[in-house]
Formats: sequence, structure tokens, C-alpha cells
Amino acid sequence: MSKAKKGKRNVIVGQSGGPTAAINSSLAGVFRTAKDRGYKKVYGMIHGIQGLLEGRYIDLSEHIQTGLDAELLKRTPSAYLGTCRYKLPDISDNKELYDKIFKILNDLEIDCFIYIGGNDSMDTIKKLSDYAIVFGSDIRFVGCPKTIDNDLALTDHTPGYGSAAKYIGTSIKEIIRDGFCLETPKGQVCVVEIMGRNAGWLTASAVLSKGEDCDGPDAIYLPEIAFDVEKFVDKCKKLLEKKKSVVVAVSEGIHTADGTYISEMGNTTEYVDAFGHKQLTGTARYLCDVLSKEIGCKTRAIELSTLQRAASHCASRIDILEAYEVGGAAMKAADEGDSGKMVVIQRLSDDPYQAGTEVKDVHKIANDERLVPREWITEDGTYVTNEFITYVRPLIQGDVAPIMVDGIPRHLYVPGYHELL
Repeated sequence: MSKAKKGKRNVIVGQSGGPTAAINSSLAGVFRTAKDRGYKKVYGMIHGIQGLLEGRYIDLSEHIQTGLDAELLKRTPSAYLGTCRYKLPDISDNKELYDKIFKILNDLEIDCFIYIGGNDSMDTIKKLSDYAIVFGSDIRFVGCPKTIDNDLALTDHTPGYGSAAKYIGTSIKEIIRDGFCLETPKGQVCVVEIMGRNAGWLTASAVLSKGEDCDGPDAIYLPEIAFDVEKFVDKCKKLLEKKKSVVVAVSEGIHTADGTYISEMGNTTEYVDAFGHKQLTGTARYLCDVLSKEIGCKTRAIELSTLQRAASHCASRIDILEAYEVGGAAMKAADEGDSGKMVVIQRLSDDPYQAGTEVKDVHKIANDERLVPREWITEDGTYVTNEFITYVRPLIQGDVAPIMVDGIPRHLYVPGYHELL
């Protein structure tokens, strides 16, 4: 007798952490696969596990009713269901909280719990799956990878990264072109601040602007290498001796040899999230202030900020397709009995690009970080190598045309969403 005839019940899916241009494609993949495999309802948590604890969820079948809805969802940036940065305590510290979560799941007749997110989200999957084993629950918990930071362990790359890298490469190229038209007495240095706390995958993608019609950025600084402000100023001075417009890409997380974030040198922001992460902003502004003082040149600080993770109009087709596939793979793994696992992407070849999926133990992924390999960074720490370009270029290929209405992309939204906040 098939599983469907034994009476499959329901699935619940949530999104957590920073959103991406591809995270909703994974949600579409989970939803479609769950329905194809015979589950009755697919619930969506509003604002992840935090929203679930507060009884906030919707029946996705009421909102994704047509093929057009699904296509709009794939093209909708940010998290359709809303996300959270909520750290579950250790089970031993608050068993009552876990009892509450599992009571909610049991009341909803949940068989499979899918969480779409990054490092911190996989910590949630790890803890919930551990509780299920200890206390004898049959609910399966599977993680679906998502993060523009591309820093999850055991996977070749993460959905969301390719689209962000495509946007960054495109934006850097446009910034470089803009600099061509300027004529300033002492030249100009434009410092572009790109997301990335400890891993420089996003900042490294600035090199994608380089091609036959563009020299690319003049320098790229990643958090994997200790940053020296004096050497940075000296490099900019030398570059300005050769050209009038200099463009430098820096990670928001660059830091000195003693671990001090550059952003902390000129920023008094004290915000810290539930996972202990300081808000990093102001790196480019601080460096521009230093350059203005030391060199006297014109400077411009640009923070790509949320734009790099919300630019669905510049999404990579490969990224959107893979995001959908890993969503489906996560649902398939849970349906077939896996729990405490995360779907990973395995690269099979670069040219032609081919990749597949499998599942790995989430305990080997949660709370770990995968950094840019040292050998993919130049010896002086101011650029990336051709090996990195070979790695990243396949991930940005192809385009996903937005569905335009009145000249602006149309997105899928939850009616009455704000009432659920």
C-alpha cells in the first residue's frame, strides 16, 4: 500500500534569516512537491518559528491556487511568509518551549517540517529533530538551504547567492561606467560596501564586472584577510596616480588583525541580534572619510545593502531553478523518512555546468561557516583569483523575466498579511 493510501497528513514550511531573490522559489518547490506527493495541507509559518509559537500560520493552498501564482511566487523577492531571527534555547534549558512547539505541530497534524534558511535556521532544524528523537515524535525535520552569504558547510553553493552575485557584478560594472564620465582635480575613489560578515563570497563576486568592456574593480577586500587601513590608503594613492576614477569593493565585515571591525571605527550602532551578531554598517563611509583626510580626493561611499538580496529583476535563472529544485528535494527527503538533514548541492562539472542534490546531516552544518578558500584570494589579499571566477560564473547564468504590470514587476503577496504581524 502506498504512503498516500496510509493517510498522509500535513506539511508546514517556514522561512528564516535574511531574505533573497530566490527564497520564494524554494517555497514554491516545497509546496508543489508536497501536493504532488499527496499531502492534504501545506501550512506556511508567518515569520518562521517565532510566528509559529504565536499561532501565526496560513494554509498556502488558499494563496497559491494557479500556475500563474506559482510563477509569480518564484519571481517575488524577499520572504513571502516573512522571516525571523529567533534562536531556540537548548532543550535542557527550556523543555516547555519545545513541548509547546510540538503541541502546535501535533494539533495541525504535521508529518513534515521544512525550514528554508541559512546557518542559524539549520540550528533550529538540528534542535527540533533532536527533540523529536528523544521524545518519540514521528515528525520529520528537514532544512532547505538559503543564504546570499553562501557560507553553509557541505554544499557547493546556496540558492540566493547566484542572483545576489549577478546583481553585484552588474552594479559594480555600472558604478565603474559612471566613474568614467567624471573629471575631478585629484581624482575620485568610490568604495562599495557589500554584505558579508565573516565570509567574502558576495564581495568577491564584484570581479564578475570584469570583461572585454570593463576592467572590473581596482581592488577587492574580503573579511578572510586582515585589513590594514594604512596599506589601503597607500594603494588608493598609487591607483590615483594612474587613473582618475578608482572603484574598490569591500566587505562589511573587513576587520583589523586584532578583530576590530572597520565599521566599528566610525559607527556607534550597538544593535545585536538574537544570535549575537552585531549590525555592520558604515565601513565604506569610514574609509571614504579616511581617504578624504589623507589624500584630499573626492570620495563616494555606496552601500548596496538590501538591494543585493532583493533584486529579483536581475535574478539568475540557474539560481531560481536550483532554489525550486532544493525546495522539492527537501520535501521529497522528508516524505521518504529523512529527518535532521539538509539538502545540499553537489557540483558535477563547471563546463558544461551540471549539479545535483543530496542530503547531509544537519549537525555537521548548523553553526558552521564556509569561507572563501585562501588560495582563491591573491597573495596580497586585495583581489580574487581565476579559480574563484571559474567557480562563480556558472551560478549567474540566464535570466528570469519579471511579469510586468504597468511597467513595474508584479509580485505575489499574502492578502491581509499585515494583520498577521
